[in-house]
Amino acid sequence: MSKESTGAGTGRLNVFKTYKLYVGGKFPRSESGRVYEVTDTKGAWLANAPLSSRKDARDAVVAARKAFGGWSGATAYNRGQVLYRVAEMLEGRREQFVREVAEAEGLSKPKAAAVVDAAVDRWVWYAGWTDKIAQIAGGANPVAGPFFNLSTPEPSGVVAVLAPRESSFLGLVSVIAPVIATGNTAVVVASETSPLPALSLGEVLATSDVPGGVVNILSGRTAEIAPSLAAHQDVNGIDLTGADESLAKELEIAAADNLKRVRRPRAAEPTDTAAWTAAPGTHRLTAFLETKTVWHPTGSLGASGSAY
Repeated sequence: MSKESTGAGTGRLNVFKTYKLYVGGKFPRSESGRVYEVTDTKGAWLANAPLSSRKDARDAVVAARKAFGGWSGATAYNRGQVLYRVAEMLEGRREQFVREVAEAEGLSKPKAAAVVDAAVDRWVWYAGWTDKIAQIAGGANPVAGPFFNLSTPEPSGVVAVLAPRESSFLGLVSVIAPVIATGNTAVVVASETSPLPALSLGEVLATSDVPGGVVNILSGRTAEIAPSLAAHQDVNGIDLTGADESLAKELEIAAADNLKRVRRPRAAEPTDTAAWTAAPGTHRLTAFLETKTVWHPTGSLGASGSAY
């Protein structure tokens, strides 16, 4: 629950908001029934957030895998429309996110508003890339022979995303949007200290056009949840942005068991919200793409082709 009130100053009892996980398009509590206290930067209580278990993580992977076929099979243009709809919904709940970001990151209201605006713009930016990234990451290849050769990017599958610890909303959007824009589905571990904007994002996704299971959001102890995701045989990639150095090494070792794609934090990786405002580039879009190459004969060799 949170301290959000709908009756301040009216003599009514406060109506506390209950934050829940977002898994498979639904809002379950943690299967363990556990919660933990979330505080602002001054230590004041904000809410009790669900403390996810490894069982919650496994349920989220099942939901993400179930959603992958439909989401990856949708046209890139359609995925762009869906992502743009999320931006519209975020814009409509701007004031809520301004308040939550201000409390989570200790920002003034104007600075929090700038962060939320940047996050909405970032979501729109990635929405615009859905039907363009194939032209950047793929193309026709020169071949010395009677063939033509085409390479095209395809999504890896289910991606576990460890959200940034310091940037509760702009950083969060910056790691989720590129994963799903390219057709992957995501299991997101929210910032451990500031999970409320992430849990509220689940409410936005549920009321937009994003199919259930495409994004699944867990809150809790990153060091407890992440190892089970890294070792899960049905997870195809993991983004270590929100892991500290020692945890990142542990997760890389676990991920090697089934050759997951691992996106490691870069040397210049943003460490706070201000740094996330820099132009994102396309590296996150291509981090969890596989390249399929098709060879096709020309001339008198026939019409059959092969793919690798």
